[in-house]
Amino acid sequence: MKSFDNITVVLAHGAWADGSSWREVIGALTEKGLRTLAAPLPLSSLAEDAAALRRTLARTAGPVILAGHAYAGAVIATANDERVRGLVYIAALAPAEGESVADVFYRDKAHPMAPQLAPDEDGWIWMPDESFAKAFAQNATADQIRLAQAVQRPISVKCIQAPAPEPAWRHKPSWFLIAEEDRMINPKTQHFMAERIRAQSQVLPVDHTPLLTAPKTVVDMILKAVQAA
Repeated sequence: MKSFDNITVVLAHGAWADGSSWREVIGALTEKGLRTLAAPLPLSSLAEDAAALRRTLARTAGPVILAGHAYAGAVIATANDERVRGLVYIAALAPAEGESVADVFYRDKAHPMAPQLAPDEDGWIWMPDESFAKAFAQNATADQIRLAQAVQRPISVKCIQAPAPEPAWRHKPSWFLIAEEDRMINPKTQHFMAERIRAQSQVLPVDHTPLLTAPKTVVDMILKAVQAA
């Protein structure tokens, strides 16, 4: 494999997670010689998450590949920096301009094991502990589930209600890992989004959080984008 030491991969975590959710992916990409950063998103609003991503991009030089998991698909699409050479969607959401995250998240029927989600009195949405093993990452180990429960970060209702700006996928190449065993985002919705954004897609028998449960498949998808860059 050729050297990729001038390319940076920036990873954006989804709701109910933090940068540690990319741990195995970071290790594998680093071994390939890629500088890899996990953007810390506050999950407080789509605009504030986009600003946090821009702050991480400001720490890089040269070409960048962005990868987003779940909700963070909406966040990486706000990055119109010319240095961003590609977008990688990992079981992610890709709202069009004017759509909200909720519009696409609730587009198709929910899985029977999907959690019932509602904001608390302060407007934050938490994942019920039992839903990490039932829906968020049903293929994860017990240790992975315990860690995910312990570090979960709630997402503000503001994140999912705000209309998305013009998405970068309209003029940047995209890749999409469709998770056929996803219990959070209907795979039918993922197929729809991947086709709409004209992504190079791959359908795999993985759960909602393959960065935990099948990291090699995620790394392989990101490397395809890196090689194209």
